[in-house]
Amino acid sequence: MLPDADALPEILLDLAVPHEDINDLVALRRTLTADAGALRLLAECVEDLVRDIGETGVEVPLVERLAEAPAALGPYFSVYVFVAALPYTRAYHRERGVPADVSRRTLADLGRNMAFHRRQHGTGGVQVPQWLTHHFRGELYQLGRLQFERARLGQRTGRAIAAAGVGGAAGGGVGPGELCLNLHIPDFLGPLSPAACDRSLALAREFFARHYPRERYRVAVCHSWLLDPQLKRYLDPDSNIIRFQQRFAAARDPGEEPEPADTEPVRFVFGDPDLPVASLPRRTSVERAVGDHLRAGGHWYVGHGWFPL
Repeated sequence: MLPDADALPEILLDLAVPHEDINDLVALRRTLTADAGALRLLAECVEDLVRDIGETGVEVPLVERLAEAPAALGPYFSVYVFVAALPYTRAYHRERGVPADVSRRTLADLGRNMAFHRRQHGTGGVQVPQWLTHHFRGELYQLGRLQFERARLGQRTGRAIAAAGVGGAAGGGVGPGELCLNLHIPDFLGPLSPAACDRSLALAREFFARHYPRERYRVAVCHSWLLDPQLKRYLDPDSNIIRFQQRFAAARDPGEEPEPADTEPVRFVFGDPDLPVASLPRRTSVERAVGDHLRAGGHWYVGHGWFPL
Protein backbone atom coordinates (compact mmCIF):
# COMPACT_ATOMS: atom_id res chain seq x y z
CA MET A 1 0.00 0.00 0.00
CA LEU A 2 2.96 2.31 0.52
CA PRO A 3 5.45 3.53 -2.09
CA ASP A 4 8.92 2.08 -1.70
CA ALA A 5 11.64 3.85 0.25
CA ASP A 6 13.12 5.44 -2.87
CA ALA A 7 9.80 6.90 -4.08
CA LEU A 8 8.49 7.97 -0.67
CA PRO A 9 10.58 11.18 -0.26
CA GLU A 10 9.29 12.75 -3.48
CA ILE A 11 5.70 11.96 -2.53
CA LEU A 12 6.23 13.50 0.90
CA LEU A 13 7.67 16.62 -0.71
CA ASP A 14 4.60 16.88 -2.96
CA LEU A 15 2.51 16.89 0.23
CA ALA A 16 4.68 19.71 1.67
CA VAL A 17 5.91 17.48 4.50
CA PRO A 18 8.66 19.43 6.29
CA HIS A 19 12.16 18.43 5.24
CA GLU A 20 13.20 17.58 8.79
CA ASP A 21 10.49 14.88 8.96
CA ILE A 22 11.28 13.07 5.71
CA ASN A 23 14.27 10.97 6.80
CA ASP A 24 12.40 9.76 9.90
CA LEU A 25 9.36 8.81 7.81
CA VAL A 26 11.50 6.90 5.31
CA ALA A 27 13.36 5.08 8.09
CA LEU A 28 10.18 4.19 9.99
CA ARG A 29 8.60 2.78 6.85
CA ARG A 30 10.62 -0.40 7.46
CA THR A 31 9.24 -0.66 11.00
CA LEU A 32 5.71 -0.35 9.64
CA THR A 33 6.04 -2.87 6.80
CA ALA A 34 7.65 -5.43 9.15
CA ASP A 35 4.64 -5.31 11.52
CA ALA A 36 1.68 -7.34 10.20
CA GLY A 37 -0.67 -5.81 12.73
CA ALA A 38 0.35 -2.28 11.83
CA LEU A 39 -0.10 -3.01 8.12
CA ARG A 40 -3.55 -4.40 8.79
CA LEU A 41 -4.45 -1.28 10.79
CA LEU A 42 -3.11 0.88 7.96
CA ALA A 43 -5.31 -0.91 5.42
CA GLU A 44 -8.38 -0.55 7.64
CA CYS A 45 -7.74 3.17 8.20
CA VAL A 46 -7.38 3.78 4.47
CA GLU A 47 -10.57 1.81 3.79
CA ASP A 48 -12.44 3.94 6.35
CA LEU A 49 -10.98 7.13 4.87
CA VAL A 50 -11.84 6.54 1.21
CA ARG A 51 -15.14 4.71 1.67
CA ASP A 52 -17.85 6.78 -0.11
CA ILE A 53 -15.16 9.26 -1.15
CA GLY A 54 -16.71 12.52 -2.28
CA GLU A 55 -19.70 12.24 0.05
CA THR A 56 -20.00 15.04 2.61
CA GLY A 57 -20.95 14.71 6.27
CA VAL A 58 -19.34 11.27 6.68
CA GLU A 59 -17.59 10.89 10.02
CA VAL A 60 -14.35 8.95 9.57
CA PRO A 61 -13.23 7.30 12.86
CA LEU A 62 -9.58 8.08 12.21
CA VAL A 63 -8.54 9.40 15.61
CA GLU A 64 -9.86 6.33 17.41
CA ARG A 65 -7.98 4.00 15.05
CA LEU A 66 -4.74 6.00 15.28
CA ALA A 67 -4.69 5.28 19.01
CA GLU A 68 -4.15 1.61 18.12
CA ALA A 69 -0.90 2.30 16.22
CA PRO A 70 2.40 0.98 17.64
CA ALA A 71 4.11 3.52 19.89
CA ALA A 72 7.15 3.70 17.61
CA LEU A 73 4.93 4.85 14.75
CA GLY A 74 2.38 6.84 16.75
CA PRO A 75 3.35 10.43 15.84
CA TYR A 76 3.72 9.56 12.16
CA PHE A 77 1.22 6.76 11.57
CA SER A 78 -1.43 9.12 10.19
CA VAL A 79 1.09 10.36 7.59
CA TYR A 80 1.37 6.81 6.25
CA VAL A 81 -2.44 6.59 6.18
CA PHE A 82 -2.70 9.72 4.03
CA VAL A 83 0.15 8.61 1.75
CA ALA A 84 -1.52 5.23 1.25
CA ALA A 85 -4.85 6.96 0.53
CA LEU A 86 -3.27 9.36 -1.94
CA PRO A 87 -3.90 7.26 -5.11
CA TYR A 88 -7.62 7.10 -4.27
CA THR A 89 -7.81 10.85 -3.68
CA ARG A 90 -5.96 11.66 -6.87
CA ALA A 91 -8.18 9.29 -8.84
CA TYR A 92 -11.27 11.02 -7.43
CA HIS A 93 -9.83 14.42 -8.33
CA ARG A 94 -9.11 13.25 -11.88
CA GLU A 95 -12.65 11.89 -12.18
CA ARG A 96 -13.96 15.32 -11.21
CA GLY A 97 -11.54 17.10 -13.52
CA VAL A 98 -9.84 18.89 -10.63
CA PRO A 99 -6.68 20.59 -11.95
CA ALA A 100 -3.42 19.07 -10.77
CA ASP A 101 -2.26 22.33 -9.15
CA VAL A 102 -5.46 22.60 -7.10
CA SER A 103 -5.09 18.98 -6.02
CA ARG A 104 -1.46 19.49 -5.00
CA ARG A 105 -2.08 22.70 -3.05
CA THR A 106 -5.09 21.20 -1.30
CA LEU A 107 -3.28 18.07 -0.14
CA ALA A 108 -0.23 20.12 0.88
CA ASP A 109 -2.23 20.99 3.98
CA LEU A 110 -0.73 17.80 5.42
CA GLY A 111 2.65 19.54 5.52
CA ARG A 112 1.11 22.69 7.00
CA ASN A 113 -0.47 20.59 9.75
CA MET A 114 2.88 18.99 10.51
CA ALA A 115 4.49 22.42 10.67
CA PHE A 116 1.86 23.41 13.26
CA HIS A 117 2.76 20.32 15.28
CA ARG A 118 6.48 21.07 15.26
CA ARG A 119 5.90 24.74 16.11
CA GLN A 120 3.90 23.78 19.20
CA HIS A 121 5.64 20.60 20.36
CA GLY A 122 9.10 20.81 18.81
CA THR A 123 8.76 17.28 17.41
CA GLY A 124 7.46 15.56 14.31
CA GLY A 125 3.81 14.60 14.05
CA VAL A 126 0.43 15.66 12.71
CA GLN A 127 -1.43 18.27 14.72
CA VAL A 128 -5.04 17.44 13.81
CA PRO A 129 -5.26 14.30 11.63
CA GLN A 130 -9.06 14.32 11.66
CA TRP A 131 -9.12 17.71 9.93
CA LEU A 132 -7.19 16.32 6.98
CA THR A 133 -9.81 13.66 6.25
CA HIS A 134 -11.84 16.41 4.53
CA HIS A 135 -9.01 17.11 2.09
CA PHE A 136 -8.37 13.48 1.20
CA ARG A 137 -12.08 12.73 0.75
CA GLY A 138 -12.69 15.49 -1.80
CA GLU A 139 -14.73 17.63 0.58
CA LEU A 140 -12.32 20.56 0.84
CA TYR A 141 -10.21 22.48 -1.68
CA GLN A 142 -7.53 25.15 -1.46
CA LEU A 143 -8.39 27.88 -3.96
CA GLY A 144 -5.99 30.77 -3.66
CA ARG A 145 -5.71 32.25 -0.17
CA LEU A 146 -8.76 30.44 1.25
CA GLN A 147 -10.06 26.92 1.63
CA PHE A 148 -13.62 25.94 0.74
CA GLU A 149 -15.40 22.93 2.20
CA ARG A 150 -18.51 21.37 0.67
CA ALA A 151 -21.01 21.21 3.53
CA ARG A 152 -24.58 21.81 4.65
CA LEU A 153 -25.93 24.61 6.80
CA GLY A 154 -26.42 23.96 10.49
CA GLN A 155 -29.49 25.06 12.40
CA ARG A 156 -28.24 28.44 13.74
CA THR A 157 -26.65 29.71 10.54
CA GLY A 158 -29.41 28.23 8.41
CA ARG A 159 -32.10 30.04 10.41
CA ALA A 160 -30.25 33.36 10.08
CA ILE A 161 -29.94 32.95 6.32
CA ALA A 162 -33.55 31.87 5.96
CA ALA A 163 -34.64 34.93 7.92
CA ALA A 164 -32.70 37.11 5.50
CA GLY A 165 -34.65 35.61 2.61
CA VAL A 166 -31.67 34.46 0.56
CA GLY A 167 -32.93 32.80 -2.61
CA GLY A 168 -36.50 33.90 -2.00
CA ALA A 169 -39.57 31.82 -2.52
CA ALA A 170 -38.96 31.49 -6.26
CA GLY A 171 -35.41 30.27 -5.66
CA GLY A 172 -36.46 27.76 -3.05
CA GLY A 173 -34.88 29.74 -0.21
CA VAL A 174 -31.77 28.81 1.73
CA GLY A 175 -32.04 27.43 5.24
CA PRO A 176 -30.91 24.64 7.60
CA GLY A 177 -29.64 21.58 5.78
CA GLU A 178 -29.04 23.36 2.47
CA LEU A 179 -25.71 23.23 0.67
CA CYS A 180 -23.07 25.81 1.59
CA LEU A 181 -19.35 26.36 1.34
CA ASN A 182 -17.56 26.46 4.67
CA LEU A 183 -14.74 28.97 4.38
CA HIS A 184 -11.44 28.33 6.19
CA ILE A 185 -8.37 30.56 6.60
CA PRO A 186 -5.11 28.58 6.50
CA ASP A 187 -1.95 29.90 8.16
CA PHE A 188 1.52 30.17 6.59
CA LEU A 189 0.02 31.71 3.45
CA GLY A 190 0.64 35.43 3.67
CA PRO A 191 -1.72 38.31 4.43
CA LEU A 192 -5.49 37.92 4.41
CA SER A 193 -5.77 40.85 2.03
CA PRO A 194 -9.07 41.88 0.40
CA ALA A 195 -7.59 41.32 -3.06
CA ALA A 196 -6.46 37.80 -2.15
CA CYS A 197 -9.90 36.99 -0.73
CA ASP A 198 -11.66 38.39 -3.80
CA ARG A 199 -9.49 36.21 -6.02
CA SER A 200 -10.24 33.11 -3.90
CA LEU A 201 -13.98 33.73 -4.07
CA ALA A 202 -13.83 34.17 -7.83
CA LEU A 203 -11.89 30.91 -8.12
CA ALA A 204 -14.41 29.14 -5.87
CA ARG A 205 -17.43 30.28 -7.88
CA GLU A 206 -15.84 28.97 -11.07
CA PHE A 207 -14.41 25.81 -9.50
CA PHE A 208 -17.57 24.45 -7.93
CA ALA A 209 -19.76 25.36 -10.89
CA ARG A 210 -17.36 23.47 -13.17
CA HIS A 211 -16.46 20.44 -11.05
CA TYR A 212 -19.65 20.00 -8.99
CA PRO A 213 -22.31 21.23 -11.43
CA ARG A 214 -25.11 19.34 -9.69
CA GLU A 215 -24.42 21.05 -6.37
CA ARG A 216 -25.70 24.61 -6.09
CA TYR A 217 -23.80 26.72 -3.57
CA ARG A 218 -25.58 29.98 -2.85
CA VAL A 219 -23.93 30.99 0.42
CA ALA A 220 -20.53 30.90 2.09
CA VAL A 221 -20.24 30.56 5.86
CA CYS A 222 -17.39 30.90 8.32
CA HIS A 223 -17.00 29.94 11.98
CA SER A 224 -13.86 31.53 13.39
CA TRP A 225 -12.47 33.68 16.20
CA LEU A 226 -11.49 36.08 13.40
CA LEU A 227 -15.20 37.01 13.24
CA ASP A 228 -15.34 38.02 16.91
CA PRO A 229 -16.65 41.64 16.73
CA GLN A 230 -14.51 42.58 19.74
CA LEU A 231 -11.53 42.74 17.40
CA LYS A 232 -12.91 46.06 16.13
CA ARG A 233 -11.94 47.59 19.47
CA TYR A 234 -8.27 46.83 18.88
CA LEU A 235 -7.57 46.79 15.14
CA ASP A 236 -7.54 49.54 12.55
CA PRO A 237 -10.76 49.71 10.47
CA ASP A 238 -8.65 49.23 7.33
CA SER A 239 -6.84 46.15 8.67
CA ASN A 240 -7.18 42.92 6.73
CA ILE A 241 -9.04 41.18 9.55
CA ILE A 242 -11.64 43.91 9.97
CA ARG A 243 -12.19 44.14 6.23
CA PHE A 244 -12.57 40.35 6.18
CA GLN A 245 -15.22 40.60 8.92
CA GLN A 246 -17.13 43.17 6.89
CA ARG A 247 -17.91 40.56 4.24
CA PHE A 248 -20.14 38.66 6.65
CA ALA A 249 -23.57 39.02 8.17
CA ALA A 250 -23.68 37.66 11.71
CA ALA A 251 -25.51 34.42 12.37
CA ARG A 252 -26.62 34.40 16.01
CA ASP A 253 -29.72 33.30 17.83
CA PRO A 254 -31.28 36.09 19.95
CA GLY A 255 -30.30 35.73 23.58
CA GLU A 256 -27.62 33.16 22.80
CA GLU A 257 -24.85 32.98 25.40
CA PRO A 258 -21.67 31.98 23.55
CA GLU A 259 -18.99 29.88 25.21
CA PRO A 260 -15.58 31.52 25.58
CA ALA A 261 -12.94 30.20 23.18
CA ASP A 262 -9.86 31.89 24.58
CA THR A 263 -7.42 29.22 23.41
CA GLU A 264 -8.43 29.62 19.75
CA PRO A 265 -6.66 32.93 19.05
CA VAL A 266 -3.74 31.91 21.27
CA ARG A 267 -3.31 28.72 19.23
CA PHE A 268 -3.50 30.40 15.84
CA VAL A 269 -1.61 33.60 16.63
CA PHE A 270 1.12 32.23 18.91
CA GLY A 271 1.21 28.54 17.93
CA ASP A 272 0.47 27.01 21.34
CA PRO A 273 -2.92 27.22 23.13
CA ASP A 274 -1.28 26.51 26.48
CA LEU A 275 1.07 29.49 26.55
CA PRO A 276 0.70 31.59 29.73
CA VAL A 277 -1.33 34.67 28.95
CA ALA A 278 0.86 36.95 31.04
CA SER A 279 3.88 36.37 28.79
CA LEU A 280 2.23 36.48 25.35
CA PRO A 281 4.32 38.66 23.00
CA ARG A 282 3.11 42.07 21.80
CA ARG A 283 5.05 42.36 18.53
CA THR A 284 2.10 42.94 16.16
CA SER A 285 -1.30 44.59 16.39
CA VAL A 286 -3.02 41.18 16.41
CA GLU A 287 -0.71 39.84 19.13
CA ARG A 288 -1.38 42.92 21.23
CA ALA A 289 -5.13 42.61 20.68
CA VAL A 290 -5.30 38.94 21.66
CA GLY A 291 -2.98 39.16 24.65
CA ASP A 292 -4.09 42.53 26.06
CA HIS A 293 -7.75 41.54 25.92
CA LEU A 294 -7.09 38.33 27.84
CA ARG A 295 -4.81 40.05 30.35
CA ALA A 296 -7.59 42.58 31.01
CA GLY A 297 -9.91 39.70 31.97
CA GLY A 298 -11.80 39.54 28.68
CA HIS A 299 -12.72 36.50 26.63
CA TRP A 300 -12.62 35.69 22.95
CA TYR A 301 -15.45 33.93 21.13
CA VAL A 302 -15.92 32.08 17.87
CA GLY A 303 -17.93 34.26 15.50
CA HIS A 304 -20.41 32.84 12.99
CA GLY A 305 -21.05 34.62 9.72
CA TRP A 306 -22.30 34.18 6.17
CA PHE A 307 -22.64 35.99 2.88
CA PRO A 308 -24.39 35.17 -0.40
CA LEU A 309 -22.37 33.78 -3.28
